[in-house]
Amino acid sequence: MQHRLSDLIRPAWLGVAFVLTAVVSLGLSAANAQNSKTILRTGNPTTSVVTTGSGDYYIEFRARYAWDYGHTYLVHGRVGVAPTKADVAGLSPVGDDATAWVVGHYVPVPAETGWTDGDLENKYVTARYRVLMNKDEYDRVLGYIKGLQDRSHVWSAELYNCNAFVGDVATFMGLKVPASSLIYPKVFVTHLRLLNTGHPDAAETLVSDNVKEMNSPTRDGRAMINNHVYTIGPNGEPESKVARAAPASAPHVTIGQVRMSSQNGN
Repeated sequence: MQHRLSDLIRPAWLGVAFVLTAVVSLGLSAANAQNSKTILRTGNPTTSVVTTGSGDYYIEFRARYAWDYGHTYLVHGRVGVAPTKADVAGLSPVGDDATAWVVGHYVPVPAETGWTDGDLENKYVTARYRVLMNKDEYDRVLGYIKGLQDRSHVWSAELYNCNAFVGDVATFMGLKVPASSLIYPKVFVTHLRLLNTGHPDAAETLVSDNVKEMNSPTRDGRAMINNHVYTIGPNGEPESKVARAAPASAPHVTIGQVRMSSQNGN
């Protein structure tokens, strides 16, 4: 799972999903801790691809299931050519166990920015949005992605997470980005698509859609409720006694935009 937290005015509860998942995870013994990139849930193998723009190259924003609350990342390449691990970019804690992921809910931890297990398996994808472009545009965006990977060295659930990383790329491309990175990856990518495909009410439904995802029986939000980590209040919003750390500032992206059409298609 911005854009940048310092740029946002958001309801405090939007960080609850991340922090509370860490609280639940801390109850696991080290022997039972699982790889934060290991897939435990099965997604929808027929998740549709909504496409905007035109050209032979693409950047595709994706969300997928994971053992926690999911992962947001992007896949890039030429249309009709199967992507490889080298064509994946995203931000996640370094390591093959859950330790760094749990610690990253409290302090920043070392990050990696490439492929993780499950990224190229369609059956785990929960949301996707593809932007087509020509070769010149693609090269510019790819150059930005490579630069972002080179300078993204830490992961933090609060300060800079997988949603924030993808949001930086989307902003560089001239796309509208959801108002917070502290939401489920599925909701983040879905709203990224809606905001850029003619759905002006998408910004107003961000909070309610995230609450719905929390309440889904297939999501960790349901487990949190069952374990009394938080409850849903009479106003429909999560209630919790967990306090979040104050966000730190992050630099603005000031590079130019990519031109895109508004045409949609599946």
